[in-house]
This record gives sequence, structure tokens and C-alpha cells, in this order.
Amino acid sequence: MSAPSALSDQDLYLFNEGSHLRLYEKLGAHPTVVDGQPGTRFAVWAPNAEYVSVVGDWNGWNRQSHPLHPRAHSGIWEGFIPDVGIGAVYKFHLRSRTSHYRVDKADPFAVRAEVSPRTASVVWNLDYQWNDKEWLEARARKRGLAEPISIYELHVGSWRRVAEDGNRSLSYREMAPLLAEHARSMGFTHVELMPVMEHPFFGSWGYQVTGYFAASSCYGSPQDLMYLIDVLHQNGIGVLLDWVPSHFPTDEHGLGFFDGTHLFEHGDPRQGFHPDWGSCIFNYGRHEVRSFLLSNALFWLDVFHADGLRVDAVASMLYLDHSRKEGERIPNECGGRENHAAITCL
Repeated sequence: MSAPSALSDQDLYLFNEGSHLRLYEKLGAHPTVVDGQPGTRFAVWAPNAEYVSVVGDWNGWNRQSHPLHPRAHSGIWEGFIPDVGIGAVYKFHLRSRTSHYRVDKADPFAVRAEVSPRTASVVWNLDYQWNDKEWLEARARKRGLAEPISIYELHVGSWRRVAEDGNRSLSYREMAPLLAEHARSMGFTHVELMPVMEHPFFGSWGYQVTGYFAASSCYGSPQDLMYLIDVLHQNGIGVLLDWVPSHFPTDEHGLGFFDGTHLFEHGDPRQGFHPDWGSCIFNYGRHEVRSFLLSNALFWLDVFHADGLRVDAVASMLYLDHSRKEGERIPNECGGRENHAAITCL
């Protein structure tokens, strides 16, 4: 079924310019109604693909039945698929025009993912009735950096496990009243959550992110994380989120080698591969990658009401010779070690 594009010419211009700050409203999967027909709009950036389709549990993972269509010369593929709604499991199938590369990728803009070790995306919405108006209004009146803060950092997956139930982790909703009471009783002004963005290995701290717009499904839905933040705000506790724009893992379903080319990362391993973590480094000089990262930062502040972001591994972004021996880096245009693209981006 054909449908008008949700992407305006201005959206495309800002995206390709590197200044689109609300890209999550346009790309990804968005349940909607077109001409009275419920379904989902899908859009993905894959400029070096010759064919893109949506595959999922609802079409038997058929790579031919639901193709997307390129939007002008933006590199974006889009389409509306009727009768696909909230809860549908999906991936993008991409066929590269630069090689024989064929792959099923998770949606870079998905707001929900399957529980690991499954790797598909899930169609979802972000509807939530917030109750933190008083906190937000008070926050706006604060003097910001001039006021003292005390931060309690924690990892959601290991904080107060339930010993009597197989030592499982708490869900976001179970944690909410307990964490609020603990932070208040200890005199903390803020809590900092180690990465809650989707990551493939539950036993990690979460710093290898595969779903930058998805709250980790190990602990509940996006709305459940919103509830946790909401309860903390209602108890006078600010929320900081660990954000990881420094690198991303090489898992096949993730961002790496996305459309058969090094799309999100540098192609040269001296710039695009981190030797310490075995992960990919974002190409901060690529305009569309800037739009992706800036939109992601604002997504957590805007949609999830986070009060701030703690940026991980900043030194690895700022310096081209980070963890590299002499001769293992490419100097900047002035011959120095500073990563000018990362500095101007972030």
C-alpha cells in the first residue's frame, strides 16, 4: 500500500546536512493510520543498498513480500505496511549494491528490541502519562552548575537482585520505589544509571550498545523505564543516563557494515576500530552520523525526561592516538592528534 512520505524535503536537507535533531520522529518504525488503514511506517538509512525490505514474524521472514522504496537521493528507504502494529517483531533485510553482502539488520531507530539473545526489533510506541510536572518546573528554576549535586551510580541489572527468585534482576518498575527511597535516605540529589540502552550481552555493564534508541528489554518496556524516571522525579531525585557515543559493537545485527559499507563507522581501522574494546568507532565527520548521534542524545532528554547525560570514554573520541602506538593512527589535517570531527560534533 502506497502512502505519503512522513519525511519532508526539510527533513532530508537537515539529515544530510548533519543538523536534524529529531530524527527519531521520522526514521524507524512508527505505528499509524493511513486512509483509515492501521499499520506501521518504516524508514531506514541505507544509501549503498540496492534493495531493502522489512522481514518479521508476521510475514514468515519473507525477504520479497514487503520491499521499501528509496526517497529521492537521501539514502533513506521507506514504506507503509498495513496491519503491522505494536508488538510485531521485525528486521530490515538489506542487499548491498557494492558487493554480494546480504544481511538482516535490527532497526537503528527501534525503541524496543527482543530480549537477548534474540536480536530483532519490536514495533512499539512511546505513549506515557507523566506525573513529574512539578519536578520539571522546579528544575527549570534551578541554577544548574552553580548548585551542589551528589550522584548515586548504579547498574540496573545487579542492583538488589531477588535472591528468592533465582537471583534475578529487578524490573524497572520493581526498582522504582526502592531506589527512590534509598537515594532519598542517603541524601543523594541524582542517580546515574549505567547504560540502559539495548546491548547484546546481559552480563556486561552495557557499554556495547546495539540499540541506541531502545531501553534494555531485560528489565521491561520503554514505558517501564519512563515509570522509573517518573517516580524518581516525584521523589525529588534527578536522573542521569550513561550515554555511549564513543564506540559500538561489531555484532552482525547492529550498526557495523550496515549496508555493505562502513556507514556509521570509519572504513580505515586506524580510525574506525578501537583496539581495546574490539568495537567500531563512529565516523563523526559524516553528516548523517552527526544527525543520528545528536538526535539520540536529545531523545533521552526529551522523550524519557532524563536530566542529563554522562558521556562515556570521552578521551577515546577526542584523540586520534587513543590506545594506539606510533604509526597506528591517522593524524588530523593539521598533523595533530585531536579528532576535530568528534570535537565539533559533540
